[in-house]
Amino acid sequence: MVQPKYHVFVCASCRINGTQKGFCHSKGAVNIIGRFMEEIEDRDLSSEVMVTNTGCFGICDKGPVVVIYPEATWYGNVTEKDVERIVEEHLENGNKVEDLLI
Repeated sequence: MVQPKYHVFVCASCRINGTQKGFCHSKGAVNIIGRFMEEIEDRDLSSEVMVTNTGCFGICDKGPVVVIYPEATWYGNVTEKDVERIVEEHLENGNKVEDLLI
């Protein structure tokens, strides 16, 4: 079993029937997930970081929402441009990206 150092959850507005619709999805969550996967691969962090898409976190006004465990750090209004900063500052250097915190 994989024991990642970090687990990144990104709301993709997935519904129970598998369809994706909702606020985070409409704001580019699928592309954000892709950027996280690319950054993690490019930085050779695949053995340390797992990325998972999720259903709704229930705070759509803050979306797209990203939650990082084990710290339970919640980021809101995340864009594709924010992903590189989150990976570098949080996942590589252990510092939260203060201006994105919920």
